[in-house]
Amino acid sequence: MVPEIDQQRFAEAHAAGALVVDVRNSGEYRAGHVPGARSAPLPTLPLALAELPKDRPVHVICQSGGRSAQATSLLRDLGYDAHSVSGGTAAWVDAGRPAVTGDEPGTPDALQEK
Repeated sequence: MVPEIDQQRFAEAHAAGALVVDVRNSGEYRAGHVPGARSAPLPTLPLALAELPKDRPVHVICQSGGRSAQATSLLRDLGYDAHSVSGGTAAWVDAGRPAVTGDEPGTPDALQEK
């Protein structure tokens, strides 16, 4: 069973500076993602492993939870403390939480400056 983190606990972890990896394709990521999330599409996730630390939790998110569960399973098999975000980016946005667009991770602060 893949460990999941619910939206409320994820929002708290995110506010505290959690590491977030978005495994959706680049077009989905550009259209809107959790502020600060790193893009690592599921098919190319193994190429991003060198950039992921093993000494802190990794919160894996996709659109609704399917791809993030697959990625979380892979990461856990490789020794990462990975957790799939329940409900994904769709649930994050539906809860009225901020999202940023474009190719860069962005930050919540950047949203407030606009």
